[in-house]
Amino acid sequence: MRAAPSPDLVASDTKGLLRFLTCGSVDDGKSTLIGRLLYDTKLLLDDQVAALARDSKKFGTAGDDLDFALLVDGLAAEREQGITIDVAYRFFATERRKFIVADTPGHEQYTRNMATGASNSDLAILLVDARHGLLPQTRRHSFIVSLLGIRHVVLAVNKIDLVDFSQATFDAIVADYRAMAAGLGFETVHALPLSARHGDNVLAPSPRTPWYDGPGLLPYLEEIEVDRAESAPFRMPVQWVNRPNLDFRGFSGSIVGGRVQPGDRIVVARTGHVSRVKSIVTADGELAEAGAGQAVTLTLEDEIDVSRGDLLAAADARPELADQFAAHVIWMHEDPLAPGRPLLLKIGTRTVGASINAVRNRIDIDSFAPQPARSLALNEVGEVHIGLRDAVPFDPYASCQGTGAFILIDRHTNQTVGAGMVRAGLRRATNIHWQDLKVSKTARAALNHQKPVVLWFTGLSGAGKSTIATLVEKKLHAASRHTYVLDGDNVRHGLNKDLGFTDADRVENIRRVAEVAKLFADAGLIVIVSFISPFRTERGFARDLLGPREFVEIYVDTPIEVAEARDAKGLYRKAREGLIKNFTGIDSAYEPPLAPELRLSGGTRSAEDLADEVIAYLGENGYLERAEDLDWTI
Repeated sequence: MRAAPSPDLVASDTKGLLRFLTCGSVDDGKSTLIGRLLYDTKLLLDDQVAALARDSKKFGTAGDDLDFALLVDGLAAEREQGITIDVAYRFFATERRKFIVADTPGHEQYTRNMATGASNSDLAILLVDARHGLLPQTRRHSFIVSLLGIRHVVLAVNKIDLVDFSQATFDAIVADYRAMAAGLGFETVHALPLSARHGDNVLAPSPRTPWYDGPGLLPYLEEIEVDRAESAPFRMPVQWVNRPNLDFRGFSGSIVGGRVQPGDRIVVARTGHVSRVKSIVTADGELAEAGAGQAVTLTLEDEIDVSRGDLLAAADARPELADQFAAHVIWMHEDPLAPGRPLLLKIGTRTVGASINAVRNRIDIDSFAPQPARSLALNEVGEVHIGLRDAVPFDPYASCQGTGAFILIDRHTNQTVGAGMVRAGLRRATNIHWQDLKVSKTARAALNHQKPVVLWFTGLSGAGKSTIATLVEKKLHAASRHTYVLDGDNVRHGLNKDLGFTDADRVENIRRVAEVAKLFADAGLIVIVSFISPFRTERGFARDLLGPREFVEIYVDTPIEVAEARDAKGLYRKAREGLIKNFTGIDSAYEPPLAPELRLSGGTRSAEDLADEVIAYLGENGYLERAEDLDWTI
């Protein structure tokens, strides 16, 4: 009969909480090890053991034995495939320590999930199948563990029973791993032979490995000392301004670094305003001190400006503040990273617009050496330079994980596409400031007697964009309007002659053109842009650069068969024959606008009629009135 966990198992907290993860390649026994730990420490109730016995008969892979992996592999898909897909977290405790363990996936396509588990851990148990030795995932996971700041590794050579408890096999794997991990910066690498299925060296040294003279896995985990975030300077991102009544104003959040006491001097990193902590408030009352990992509300002695997204920090150890930094990024999306594409970056509780300015290198997983790269594919790791819309406070990840870690988010789908670790701030061009010009956009528009606007024509190659755009400019010129056409082919002869037609180059192509269009609109012109511009994200970026009603998206909606039939250059034919790569509509995607201001039905009406439709739209919406007569802001 198994009873509930004994109270004395959790009565003592001599070593505090240890967060660790299990990682390694597929089927190395990660879930089995965690299940064995829970079972052998008698932390399972009778009904859990009975359910495990039933599930082992139905889903198990251990014959007549209990399949301990099923205690952790909770998803139906995981049980059917015998692999871990998501990250599974489990809490357990012994009389010496409390533990939170993350069971992470081994498959390469789930590397993003593994990185999620590692980001919250102090120690990594890296499992290696004794029959197979080191595999590519062993190297990949070791590098990510190192990158995410974990400095303590347990090398668990599992399934040692399947190689007859061979010391020679164990020693060879350990030697290979130590050589491979020599440059990864681990403070400790403890190696032990293991049979998670049978329990050898899990709780105590096994008599079947007399040549191993170290402790069992659990005693080792109970004793190891790991660096704590308390050693970092005080840092607390503000999650909420707590104002329940007129007499109380506090700032709530989780402390991610250091400790704080009433009377400590703190600074608002964004503004530089300094105050002192008046009190530390929790649901259970006020505290005399609080440290990393605790969620608290701080009240201050002074009424200073603090908002959600701000960072409170020790006044004598302020974080950096910059709008550019170098970072390592783990790319987590099926579409490759495209430099220049607008993203959102979330660091702490602050979210700002961002873009990857440049990919500096990609880390080769076999040699850990940086290699030249212009993009990153799914699960690849590289060093990038990131530019932000606004300056944010941060610390290098190596100094404080809580203020040095960030995620990258797609602006349109809200998907997390990357995770990063700040390496250093970039202080280039700190002497450059925005020049306050004396002639404004409004003054230039009034001189031109028109409302500046960007007419953005988008559509497939051969849709008729350039023909319609040219006619629109001709008609506006005849009406004494000041215009300029930015045509895709023409711009590639000069400004963008260095760009090709990969997705990354297309993104940069549109980014540059959008910036030029913004300058021309600032000069008071009607700017006519004619580009395929296949991606919604980049068209959205161009729209965001301009003011209200200054961007008109015009979708020339021409069926591909019509565009292909009128293709005088034979580009579609060459693309279908494989002579041209990355051709929009053939082997490169085109994302039609979802809500354009104007949709032109190409292929069914003449270009002259479609140009007249654009002119009519401009007239009906006030774009052709004299600028000084307009009653809406320029």
